[in-house]
Amino acid sequence: MKNVVMIDGQSLTIDKVLEVSRFGHQVELSQEAKDKVIKARKFVDEIVDSKKVVYGITTGFGKFSDVIISREETKDLQRNLIISHSCGIGNPFSEEIVRAIMLLRVNNMAKGHSGVQPATIDTLIQMLNMGVHPIIPEKGSLGASGDLAPLSHMVLVMIGLGEAIYKGVRMEGAKAMAEAGIPVIELTSKEGLALINGTQVMTAVGTITAYEAIQLVKLSDISASMTVEALKGITDAFDPRLHMVRPHQGQIDTAANMLRILEGSGLTTKQGEIRVQDAYTLRCIPQIHGASKDALNYVIERINIEINAVTDNPILFPDDGVVFSGGNFHGQPMALPFDFLGIALAEVANVSERRIERLVNPQLSGLPAFLTPHGGLHSGFMIAQYAAAALVSENKILAHPASVDSIPSSANQEDHVSMGTIAARKAKEILFNAQNVVAIELLCAAQAIDFADASLLGKGTKAAYDVIRASVSKIEEDRVMNVDFNKIYDIIKTNQILTSVEKVLGTLKV
Repeated sequence: MKNVVMIDGQSLTIDKVLEVSRFGHQVELSQEAKDKVIKARKFVDEIVDSKKVVYGITTGFGKFSDVIISREETKDLQRNLIISHSCGIGNPFSEEIVRAIMLLRVNNMAKGHSGVQPATIDTLIQMLNMGVHPIIPEKGSLGASGDLAPLSHMVLVMIGLGEAIYKGVRMEGAKAMAEAGIPVIELTSKEGLALINGTQVMTAVGTITAYEAIQLVKLSDISASMTVEALKGITDAFDPRLHMVRPHQGQIDTAANMLRILEGSGLTTKQGEIRVQDAYTLRCIPQIHGASKDALNYVIERINIEINAVTDNPILFPDDGVVFSGGNFHGQPMALPFDFLGIALAEVANVSERRIERLVNPQLSGLPAFLTPHGGLHSGFMIAQYAAAALVSENKILAHPASVDSIPSSANQEDHVSMGTIAARKAKEILFNAQNVVAIELLCAAQAIDFADASLLGKGTKAAYDVIRASVSKIEEDRVMNVDFNKIYDIIKTNQILTSVEKVLGTLKV
């Protein structure tokens, strides 16, 4: 029996998005949603029959909103809209992101405020279920009148144009649809606009990034715990009493995670045993990681609203017999959170790189220089720190907010735009860099622990160490380091370390 995610326009979650986009679950529209879609479409037909002037239904778009379109011209209007707006630039989004885009668009229209034909939604669902994935270029969206350009490339395949990937092969859209046995459609009044006027591209990218960010912030607590042990760090700084008097939730949760991960450790110390206090990158882990967690939780709240929202224009209210031309397509409510997400992830990488420096620097660690037993002849982790430093430096550039920029468009009709899709894409790139920095910290910490006694590790760190050492052995002599980096990145992406730790400790807090 196939796994199915039921779409009703109001109960989609981040996890369900990943079930469809990453794990290939099937999609089905609920009967309640079908009824709403039928009612909304009937309302559109009534507007067209009455020749009422309504933006996007019987008028042109953007600056052409004052141009009246006849009933006979509506199909040409919608087709021309898709063709002219297919202005994407650059490399295509991954199939995973394309699936998330399509799913979010289905969920948006399932709420019954968009006015598309039931067959149009069904076509998108069939494409998801059969694995027809349009080629959607990454760049070209201002994130204000929705993600017009990228979403147009999605629709091209629905009408037999553009390109798609089907069964791993890139081909013409019409061929992909034919091979999958899905009829192409002819758009009619309101449909083209309903399919492309929304925030589904930025939200899809941001949703998948946030999903992986949840895993990364927990993993960063694990990598930090291993570093604390490698450096004989002081655990008093994680005492819950300390954090209850400054009760930021992320800070409290991080301190609790650290103590759980380090439980039973014979490598950590108490204040005064070796030194009175640690450097900030160890002592302030709850405050630093916790702030990023608080930011992430804010972003997750915004995502959960947006993935179940109506974001096109105009928006129909069939029960009230009214249509509003508003601004729900504007990406600003997501642009700021996605900028915030990028900044939060950049900080996870920043502090991780500083812990790497403490591990490899003999003046700070008391360990062999660059964690090699044969310094001089061998360089050990010397350039590993360089690589981490390069990634965090790149992140500092990427973390500049996209949302502070705006360029007027459509002859100044659309005179403030969000750049939210750029913000989401930047956050995704920052995530990739941060994952790799944490991978390097995990490798360095494991190497440093091997100069002590791994049997004395804490409950959680021992589970993490064992997963690392199952993939990468201790470095005795120099070898090609990026091979090791890639191995750890792969087990980060597949959550092997986190799964192993949580199997021992239970779910860590975010």
